[in-house]
Amino acid sequence: MLLAATCGIHFAAFAADTLRVEGGKISGTVSSDGRVSIYKGIPFAAPPVGDLRWKAPQPVKKWNGVRACNAFGPSPVQGEPVPFSMWSAEFLIPKTPISEDCLYLNVWAEKQGKTSAKKPVVVWIYGGGFVSGGAGCAIYDGEATARKGVVFVSINYRVGAFGFFAHPELTKESGKNASGNYGLMDQIAALKWVKKNIAQFGGDPDNVTIAGQSAGSMSVNCLVVSPQAKGLFNKAIAESGAGFGRNYPSLKQAEEAGLKAAEKLNAGSLAALRKVPAEDILKNVTTYRGPITDGLVVPEPIDAIYAAGKQNPVVLLTGWNQNENAIAKPKTAADFQAQYNQQYGPAAQVFFQHYPAQTDAEAAHSQNELARDMSYGVQNYSWAKAQAAQGKPAYLYRFTRKLPATGIYAQYGAFHTGEVAYAYDNLRFIDRTLRPLEATDDQIANVMSAYWVNFIKTGNPNGRGLPEWPAFNANAPQMILLGEDIKAAPLTEQPALDFLIEQAARR
Repeated sequence: MLLAATCGIHFAAFAADTLRVEGGKISGTVSSDGRVSIYKGIPFAAPPVGDLRWKAPQPVKKWNGVRACNAFGPSPVQGEPVPFSMWSAEFLIPKTPISEDCLYLNVWAEKQGKTSAKKPVVVWIYGGGFVSGGAGCAIYDGEATARKGVVFVSINYRVGAFGFFAHPELTKESGKNASGNYGLMDQIAALKWVKKNIAQFGGDPDNVTIAGQSAGSMSVNCLVVSPQAKGLFNKAIAESGAGFGRNYPSLKQAEEAGLKAAEKLNAGSLAALRKVPAEDILKNVTTYRGPITDGLVVPEPIDAIYAAGKQNPVVLLTGWNQNENAIAKPKTAADFQAQYNQQYGPAAQVFFQHYPAQTDAEAAHSQNELARDMSYGVQNYSWAKAQAAQGKPAYLYRFTRKLPATGIYAQYGAFHTGEVAYAYDNLRFIDRTLRPLEATDDQIANVMSAYWVNFIKTGNPNGRGLPEWPAFNANAPQMILLGEDIKAAPLTEQPALDFLIEQAARR
């Protein structure tokens, strides 16, 4: 009896609290030391299946009893996650489950005391080019961040043709003369869930940071300009991605693409489209899917919204990595010169001052620099400039650490997504047989995660014992370099980025 009683007391001390959220009661698990409560697979909307495919997320269905939230919900429909390029398994979703029934979120939070103050909240939005990804990816784990006094939330959203698909019938059915941005609508629905429910986990619904990487970072940018997301957050972390200067399809263009897809699927009506098996849609609707300038969720081009000062007010932390978008087979110097002489004409002389190409080796280096700058540097730099023009604080970074690696992974430097495990102190999930990390990596993760947590808490990444990170100043832009030597430094490629932005505006 004494043993049973002792075991009962021990179990109670390490059990996650049963909480009531929208839909009903939930239970969770706890970290190995009992300090962090973990709730996985909480539904925040009704399953978007059947007649709810390609509809705005609907209210969550209520359940009876206590729902066990102890495992990630299914990832959204996408191709099988197979390691490729620089991305090994820890950067990918679990192989199963994958389903249209995917609108679930996860919460990590320190166990609450009766007098605990409400904690700041971060909501993580994954990348994957808007065609893949999921919250169950290992490096997105929230326990380490929760241990630092933050409530960490990760969310799922529909991707590919399930998350970004417009059609004239869908536009008419919506009653709002818009269709297509279902993935972004999912993110907004999750943020509304956070606003209503996060206090149950000890979180402060009025101190919410949205954060994302790659397509997740582009999503953050869309949310910042969306009137549908007004009042749901006050800070933004955007890692390698934004929508400045990007020509997101118009609603008309997206509808035309939807009609062609329906024709390919031999579906003559919306009702028929909704009956097409998910695997057939995945296989046959393969054109790029992503945000649409639909007049509702993204009402205008992002540049125009910022220029008019109509965006949601946020403090911004943003940046990109040293070796984003590496070119596998660069052009020769002669071919590279011919391409950009033709593209820029008389301005090519200035272009080659920024991206020289006198030899094949120099041209290869310039092509990698250009690919990084065109894909991410221009985007996140433009966002920082737009923030500064509005008098809103922004903090710019460059992640420079080449992850130690063996075999095929040794060829990559500070690659796209490589910073995420450092920023959220999740190096324990990195496969050390492929990437033999060093003490330096732990030091970088300690500093980066401290910067990120400080920003989530206060809107300023700086804190005791950390190298000073200056706020962005468009007249003398500086950034923090996050690598073996963490320090502030001038944005040396500012002239190159300004040149690319100017040339793009002229086209």
